[in-house]
Amino acid sequence: MKTIIPCIGFDTEAGSAAAFYTSIFKNGKINCVSHYPDDSQLPKGTVLVVDFELCGQKFVALNGGPMFKITPALSFYVDCETEEEVDDLWSKLTEGGFVMMALGSYPFSEKFGWVQDKFGVSWQINLSKTPQKVKPFFMFVGDQAGKAEAAIDHYSNIFEDSSTDFCLYYGEGDTDPSGSVKLAGFTLNNQQFMAIDSHLDHAFTFTEGLSLQINCDNQAEIDRLWDRLSADGEKSVCGWVKDKFGVSWVIASDNMDRLLTTGTTEQSIRVMNAMKKMTKIDKAALERAFDGE
Repeated sequence: MKTIIPCIGFDTEAGSAAAFYTSIFKNGKINCVSHYPDDSQLPKGTVLVVDFELCGQKFVALNGGPMFKITPALSFYVDCETEEEVDDLWSKLTEGGFVMMALGSYPFSEKFGWVQDKFGVSWQINLSKTPQKVKPFFMFVGDQAGKAEAAIDHYSNIFEDSSTDFCLYYGEGDTDPSGSVKLAGFTLNNQQFMAIDSHLDHAFTFTEGLSLQINCDNQAEIDRLWDRLSADGEKSVCGWVKDKFGVSWVIASDNMDRLLTTGTTEQSIRVMNAMKKMTKIDKAALERAFDGE
């Protein structure tokens, strides 16, 4: 099973956002940049996708136009080893952004803050006194409030090497209904995630603006994940599905970056045009498009 990669959808800011994030987090690096084909009606050299890493966590930044709306329903929880790390990240992420929870001391943390940065991405900065690490964080709100534990169980049945590491529940007198998830940590495919339920009146939910991408190495894995994650959900184009909890996934093929970036302009255009016609990705068909068959 390949890595589960957060995919952040931007209008035109993917390159700028990736450069910013890799400059402020530890071990930040940009691995690969691909561009739209010349027939895309966008300015020549327009960035399509940026693959980058922060603290060992892989990310994808995608320029997909104004349709993408990033919300705090899927944010990133950042463990920091020192107060200096917390303060440095906080000062840079809050510049031009919006503070959701002020940086300070809370019952659950000696020092914590939640911010939506200037690109619209949300970060929870926590003094854990452990090496800096980034974990995707699900917040189940609105119609999905109260479904965090069911979602964790569902994903654990789909992905290998999965477990619920801890799960704390709301009790009597808390803001949320008793039995809802107050905070959970879980593992999918040996990767760490976190989740909570929130029954507060939030004006957002999960969107395609922040999805989870899996680059599958064979068609059987594409087929399995497509079927399992789209069950009782919604199927879309170019490998996108929305699961029954509203979370968006991109079921991709591990040959897509190579086919879009290593050939001629004509080959890239053929691959892009073939992919646009697909719902579920057909790995072999992309290879045939690249070869001109």
